[in-house]
Amino acid sequence: MTAPAYFVVTMHITDSERYRQYMAAAPAAVHAAGGEYLVRGGRHETIEGDWQPHRVAVLRFASYEAARAFVAGEYARKIRPLRLGATEYFNMVLVEGVEAPPL
Repeated sequence: MTAPAYFVVTMHITDSERYRQYMAAAPAAVHAAGGEYLVRGGRHETIEGDWQPHRVAVLRFASYEAARAFVAGEYARKIRPLRLGATEYFNMVLVEGVEAPPL
């Protein structure tokens, strides 16, 4: 079994209208690449440390390779340009998950 991979994204939206265009297009592209949103905004709080993200998203893909293919493909060509200039910062980290142990 292949381990899933996750994008952890933090951002601060400064142009809501422009970001709405990105939010309208991103889910279909994520889904088409085999990914899914686990978190997309919503309530959050810092429990430890100084990290103060304005908004958080978490996406899951079936594998690290599938996630890399997404960002190198349609995301880079069609989706990313929609949000450029709409955020003060947009940090995206890709991390490989753990394989589920057999039950």
